[in-house]
Amino acid sequence: MRPVAPLTRRGFLAAFQPKPRPNFVFVLVDDLRWDELACSGHPFAQTPNINRLAREGAMFRNAFATTPLCSPSRATFLTGLQTHSHGILDNVDRSPQSHRLITWPRLLHNNGYDTAFIGKWHMGVDDSPRPGFNRWVSFPGQGESIDPLLNENGKTARVKGYITDILTSRSIEVINAKRTQPFCLYLAHKAIHPSITQNADGTVTGFGTADEFIVAPRHKNLYAAAQIPRRSNYQVPPRNKPALQQVIAGVEPLSPKTATDDATILNRMRMTKAIDEGIGEMRSALERSGQLDNTVFILTSDHGYFYGEHCLNPERRLAYEETIRIPLIMRAPGRIKPGIKPEQMVASVDIAPTMLDLAGISTTQPFHGQSLAPLLQNKRIPWRNELLFEYVTDKVFPRIRNMGYRAIRTDRHKYIEYRNLKESNELYDLKSDPFELNNLIASSPELPRLKQRLQSLEQRFA
Repeated sequence: MRPVAPLTRRGFLAAFQPKPRPNFVFVLVDDLRWDELACSGHPFAQTPNINRLAREGAMFRNAFATTPLCSPSRATFLTGLQTHSHGILDNVDRSPQSHRLITWPRLLHNNGYDTAFIGKWHMGVDDSPRPGFNRWVSFPGQGESIDPLLNENGKTARVKGYITDILTSRSIEVINAKRTQPFCLYLAHKAIHPSITQNADGTVTGFGTADEFIVAPRHKNLYAAAQIPRRSNYQVPPRNKPALQQVIAGVEPLSPKTATDDATILNRMRMTKAIDEGIGEMRSALERSGQLDNTVFILTSDHGYFYGEHCLNPERRLAYEETIRIPLIMRAPGRIKPGIKPEQMVASVDIAPTMLDLAGISTTQPFHGQSLAPLLQNKRIPWRNELLFEYVTDKVFPRIRNMGYRAIRTDRHKYIEYRNLKESNELYDLKSDPFELNNLIASSPELPRLKQRLQSLEQRFA
């Protein structure tokens, strides 16, 4: 038998030394669909760096945004609360309320973390620093794609360059900073949102046409000969969907000609390429500084986007799969089992409790989500089989103005209850009808049970 080397005192102490608290790099992409990455099965997307994150970590197969609208979704990611609780109800200027949010980076900051926010805050048009961040780089409202105006730690100046590259550069500065404590970098990209102007009342100028998705010059010819994959509900006009079939003055009825065109989709994918390159640069910076394997690296999206399904473009506020489903990829050696693809239903409300759990921080702050830590180790534990979705209203798109809904999605069904539209509710069997073409509201025996479960969820999160 080979002799065992004696364990020195230094080796003994090292063997029983607790793991250092992890760093966090959280990347939030704007409007990225769950199915437009190569690792999620897209036939031609060039996302090698995101693919590598997925291979080396966990890629959730059923992740959702509980409100498919920018500002409320961002607040949910940060607080772990449903929209009706955190108070960021829509995309109008809610700057004062967003200064009061108790966010998970703020709680990390209160527990000794060096924290940085880089990018699109978009809970109001105010770009001033929010509590809980040692470093702040943001911009008013939606921001600009080229030569943007940036607020860096309270000082505003115009910066030359392409917004995605600039935000990546500022993020690498955070990674490379000399410090003795762990850090948390929260990077919220402007991409892949179009360049539009948002007013304080929530109205916008611009509605997401192809030329409003501004691409880095180096990517302008990428995917030139590509053929866009389409889902089976593409260019299918709504039938038995009263909410989408309303006759509204000045609003064109949904038809194949209202569906998203190929040029728009390709420009969005070209913008995603710059994000993927930035992921690779940030990973390299972490590796060079020796911090990669002690960093929890997360990539996700605030919600999805319609690519002409049900003839929709770009109203992502609805509760259909194309907009509530999101990518969620997490990498952290030793904390996350590599290469796993959990099937459980997880959501934006789960991020805050997960981050604090991984950091080893306990809090009395309430959450509507639950920690994903056991799933990240591929453990079999009891898990939810239903999620609550809600949308209040905003003033951007006339077709869904003042609509409002609450919805429940189970592993089999989806029930959508519109608050302000009579006789417009929808129910789908997602197993037999994954593209949500056949509204069963008038015939499904599941309706009473789903109504009761929806009511119970709302009461639980009241």
